[in-house]
Amino acid sequence: MTQTTELSQSSASGQSSERKVLPLPSTRTAPERRLTVTPAVDIVEDTQGITLWADLPGVAKENLDVKVHDGKLSIEAQATVASPDGLRLQHAEIRAPFFARAFSLSSDFDTARIDANLQDGVLKLTIPRRDEARPRKIEVRTA
Repeated sequence: MTQTTELSQSSASGQSSERKVLPLPSTRTAPERRLTVTPAVDIVEDTQGITLWADLPGVAKENLDVKVHDGKLSIEAQATVASPDGLRLQHAEIRAPFFARAFSLSSDFDTARIDANLQDGVLKLTIPRRDEARPRKIEVRTA
């Protein structure tokens, strides 16, 4: 048996002109929407390459995905909000965010040698320059 409700629209004279029967909202819970957050980043470039720090609070290594493909670096991570042991959550006003950010990398950088480190909710990526892209000093000789 389904529950329904009637919806009527009144005309200017106050009489109902149209009646529709609509189903009541289901008691099933709707799928949880995922909150996507763009993490704050700091980027420092020097002659050796780039160092990138991304703020990912609440993210564990298992829930972090760093990929590089065709010059595009992508960071995706799912944070977790811990609840105390032995307590059952009745109501929560915060959700564990899903972090996502992408960057385009120049061909000057060696994507095969990217180093990643996650510590205290901060992801540190070190992206070195290719040897041939690094600035070098050219010796000038006299004749």
